[in-house]
Amino acid sequence: MDITSNMGMTAKKTNWRWVICSLLFFATTINYLDRQVLSMTWKDFIAPEFHWTDADYGTITGFFSLFYAAISLFAGKFIDWMGSKKGYLWAIFIWSLAACLHAGCGWATMKIEGLSSVEALYNIQAGSAMAIAVASVSVWLFLGCRALLAMGESGNFPAAIKVTALYFPKKDRAFATSIFNAGSSVGALAAPLCIPVLAKMWGWEMAFIIIGAFGFVWMGFWNWLYSAPQDSRFVNKAELDYIQQDEAGETQEEINKEETNTIPFWHCFRYRQTWAFIVGKAFTDGVWWFFLFWIPAYFSEQFGYASYTPMGQALIFTLYFIVTVLSIGGGYLPKLFVEKRGMNPYAGRMRSMLIFAFFPIVALLAQPLGTYSAWWPAILIGLASAGHQAWSANLYSTIGDMFPTSTVATIVGIGTMAGGLGSYIINQGSGILFDYSANLGEAFTFFTFTGKPAGYMIVFSICAVSYLVAWCIMKLLVPKYKKIEI
Repeated sequence: MDITSNMGMTAKKTNWRWVICSLLFFATTINYLDRQVLSMTWKDFIAPEFHWTDADYGTITGFFSLFYAAISLFAGKFIDWMGSKKGYLWAIFIWSLAACLHAGCGWATMKIEGLSSVEALYNIQAGSAMAIAVASVSVWLFLGCRALLAMGESGNFPAAIKVTALYFPKKDRAFATSIFNAGSSVGALAAPLCIPVLAKMWGWEMAFIIIGAFGFVWMGFWNWLYSAPQDSRFVNKAELDYIQQDEAGETQEEINKEETNTIPFWHCFRYRQTWAFIVGKAFTDGVWWFFLFWIPAYFSEQFGYASYTPMGQALIFTLYFIVTVLSIGGGYLPKLFVEKRGMNPYAGRMRSMLIFAFFPIVALLAQPLGTYSAWWPAILIGLASAGHQAWSANLYSTIGDMFPTSTVATIVGIGTMAGGLGSYIINQGSGILFDYSANLGEAFTFFTFTGKPAGYMIVFSICAVSYLVAWCIMKLLVPKYKKIEI
């Protein structure tokens, strides 16, 4: 750092806000790695052991989303009350502990059912009363672990968005959000490279334990490095002035009011801005979670490429590599609209979100072109998911634009609740639909596809149009930028 000279030259601006952004990125990466362990191991490792069906897995993923939704309603308020530093520490401690606890579900199932070994689980006759009992007990145990995981993970985005609102001016928030939100893509990108390998070498239990342990390491860095920008020893006045540029012309009383006076929880639902965010999350979060939870099984069942095979890993890696590269640029687009076109941040974000809402439409071609090669679904679903991540980064940033920083986490929690409900519907529904369509076989048809492929085509079609529907409703609710005044 340059020191102010005797001639009155100002010190060079520090860039500590990007270090904080990198910590948010790593937390989100760990978050999604922990979430992905189950989706990367259930079809090829866990289901044969516990005799799960698609409906069983759909129940677990669906109720995870439901738990996530219910807890998210209050997680944001908890973060606003506890503060970014302590709130984030509690969140990642709970979800890391929950991730590790998944490893004990197999042992607990054997003890409850009186079985002596894993081999005994595998040797149970499929469809027998014992197989049904094992499946039922193991599903309930996993549901307990997923509920605890949801409790912790529900705090990640409210805390991260609150920190972004504290550390970045409005014009930079979508870009910063796109960077830390890319952690979800990087987590999904790293998952096929490490999780199946860990499960293959040491068992699926160790995959949960090793991946879960990363969160405890992150807690040490967060506790050491994070504090509010005005209190940070790493932020100089030049950077603080840059961070607080939106407050130029405001009195200290107005600034304090923005940071400390919160909107009562139930009063948040009086604002159209809250409902616009709810709609944006409810219609689109389920799309991302569907791809996250079901695509490894899709490549395994539809094309025969298990998650631990080189081809299966290559397909999933390619999909999320596309997401990672393209989604970061999604946060930069509104910055261009603001700086080059002179648009206000909200208008720039909505223009960008309309563009990204068209990306998922390519998912309509994933199943038809998949008849030629599995690479087509990998590429097209990658493009659709990149559109989601770019959409999501801008959607989150609209909250920091319009609500006081003291209430940002609360609004994000409410929206995350809506997203969790949407995810529950699509994941629970997909599990039921896939079992139903597979049982009917050729008697179940949709767009020339039969059986389970027809089921996938139905879900892909829903995913394709969700963003455009959400954008239209959001635009009707909040046509122009309007800041909430307390």
